[in-house]
Order: sequence, then structure tokens, then C-alpha cells
Amino acid sequence: MREPETPLLGSTALVTGASRGIGYAIAAALAVRGASVTITARKPEALAEAVERLGPDRSMAVAGAADDSAHREEAVARTIERFGSLDLLVNNAGVNPQHGPLVDADLGAVRKILEVNVTGALAWTQLAWRGWMAANGGAVLNVASLGGLRPGHGIGAYNASKAALIALTRQLAQELAPGVRVNAVAPAVVRTRFARALYEGREAEVAAAYPLGRLGEPADVAEAAAFLLGPGAAWITGQTLVLDGGLSQRGF
Repeated sequence: MREPETPLLGSTALVTGASRGIGYAIAAALAVRGASVTITARKPEALAEAVERLGPDRSMAVAGAADDSAHREEAVARTIERFGSLDLLVNNAGVNPQHGPLVDADLGAVRKILEVNVTGALAWTQLAWRGWMAANGGAVLNVASLGGLRPGHGIGAYNASKAALIALTRQLAQELAPGVRVNAVAPAVVRTRFARALYEGREAEVAAAYPLGRLGEPADVAEAAAFLLGPGAAWITGQTLVLDGGLSQRGF
């Protein structure tokens, strides 16, 4: 049976951290499938450019920090006021100001990572639930990381936050069912500005470790996200889809 070309027509999405990279790619994928989209990020200029690309008639930007409670409340309220609903939430905003061994980590940086990457995701979900989804249903997608499933070098606090986000995904999937589905994606290295420290200047070397022979692209994550948020995934909740070009399946 052929799927509709706009399976999300009539729905509204809010995507955090979406002025560029994975967040923008997800917002664009949802818009192409018919959704109206609110995007958030810290820089108004980058958001304005993103809205122009998405189409101002069916997209809107709300600038602010993902760990700012007033910003979160404003973004949710304005989304529902402008588009009439909030059916899809994508918790993509993330930070990583800590690099190096955890035993030497600045605890302030660690707290910041957890506040944005974990507590922030929960706070956005609470607002979406109270503002719309509790009464009307919906779907939530958390952008985690392969690092949440296995240790890595130098980004231990970030990986710990993504492990917590994966656990949060499972917990919320149980608590918000049956009306709201909650899933996650766990990408390996994707070619974005955020991740460039992991591959810049040695991309061929890093990509050689992947059985599929390349790093991820934002579109790879966006397509998976759009599926998990759409009607084709109506019987999927509490799952974390690994997107890693086969890296985690490589034998020793």
C-alpha cells in the first residue's frame, strides 16, 4: 500500500536546537511531510535564515536557551497559539563543554551538560504533555548518541548524559502511553559543526572504521526521525534506533 506523500499534514512539531545540523534537517524532513514546525536555538539570525529555508508560512522560530524555563514556556505557548496544536516534539538541543578524563572534569561543565541534555529534554516533554499531548496524543523523539550506549574517549560527561536520555526515553514511553509515543535515535559521528572535533582533519581515517565507509549526514538522522514520529511507527515506543553505519556491529 502506497504511503501518503504528506503523512504529517495537519500536525505541528517543535524541534529544539534546530537552526542548523541535525535539528534543522529533522525540521525540514517534517515540513516536507506536511507538518508545521517551530524551531528553537540561541541565535536569532541563524533561526531567521532557517525559517526562510523552511518556509515562513508554515514555520516559526523562537530564540532562547534550551535550559531556560521562560524560553521553553514561551516556545510551547507560541507554537500552540500559532498552529493550533503541538503533536510532535523533538528534543535535539545539546551541549558538550567538557573534554578529557572525567576524573579531571570541571563539575560546573558536567552540570551544564546534564541540565541541557537531560533535564532540559524532560522539561520540554512536560510542557508539551501539559499543553497539548495529554489530552490529544502525540509523539516525542529524543536525539541521543551512540556514546550513550558505549564509552568513548574524552567526552564522558556527554556520553553519560545521552545514556540518561536513553533511560529517560524508556521511562517516559511507559508513563505517557498509550496516547504519546516516545522514542530516540542514537547516531554515531555525523558531519555537523557540533561534531567536527571528532573528525575534522582526519575524516577519511574516522570513516574507515565504519562498515558503510562514511560518516553520517544530518539527512540520515532526519529520515529515521521522521519515520519514528510518523504514522508508520504507530506501534513503536520506548525504542532507541542506532544510526551508526554499522560501527557497533563490527567484530573484534
